[in-house]
Amino acid sequence: MSLGTLINQARNSAGLSVEELSALTNIRSALLKEIELDNFKNCGGETYARGHIRNIAIKLGADPQIFITAFEEEQMQVDRSMKDLLLENNVMRQPQDTPKVSWKILASISVGSLLVVAIVQIVLSNTKSVDIPKPIATTSAKPADGTGVELVVTATRAQSWLSVSDASGQILFNGTIALGTTKTFRTDVTITAKFGNAGGVDLTVNGKKVDSIGENGEVVSVSYGVDS
Repeated sequence: MSLGTLINQARNSAGLSVEELSALTNIRSALLKEIELDNFKNCGGETYARGHIRNIAIKLGADPQIFITAFEEEQMQVDRSMKDLLLENNVMRQPQDTPKVSWKILASISVGSLLVVAIVQIVLSNTKSVDIPKPIATTSAKPADGTGVELVVTATRAQSWLSVSDASGQILFNGTIALGTTKTFRTDVTITAKFGNAGGVDLTVNGKKVDSIGENGEVVSVSYGVDS
C-alpha cells in the first residue's frame, strides 16, 4: 500500500474531507489531493514533503514515523527505478563496465617509449661535437753547446705506440703517447724512435720540424744524429 493510499484511508477514518484537513494543516487542498495520489513534486523538495507528511499524520492521529518511513522507501524505489532507466538507455555507465586497458597495449606503449628514447639518444650522440685535445706547444732548440740530439714527438692527429732508445740501445721510453700530448727526448749522439701509427704524430728534431714520416696505422722506425 502506497503512502498516498495510507493518508487517504486515515483521512476517511477520521471523517475529514480534503478541505477540512487542509484547514487543519494549512496545506492547500490541491496539494493534499496530489499527495494522496503519491505525487510529491509540488511539495518544494523532500524536506518540505516530510514536513507536510508529519503534519498530516499528527492531525489524523497517526504515527508520523510510519508515514515518513513509507515516503522514504517509496522515494528510494523511485530513485532506483530512475537509475535503472538511465542505465538501460546508456545514459549512465555502471562502474563494472569501465573499459580495461589490455596489458599488451601497455607493454607496447612502454616498449615504444623506450625505443623513441633510444633513437633520440643515438641521434644526439652522433651530433655531439668531439673536442680533440690541442697539442701542447713546446719550444725546442738544439743544445747550446752544439752537441747532442733532441727529439720532440707530438701526437697531433692520433695516439701512437712509441719506443725511443739512444745510441747504446738503452730504452728511453716505451709506451703510448696520447692524442694531444707532447714528449721530448735527448741523447748525446744518436736517437732512434719506432712509431706504431706514424701518420698520427709530428716530429721536431734539433729545433727543426720534420716532414711526415708515414701514413695512418703505418709502423715506421727513424734515427737522428747531432747533424739532423
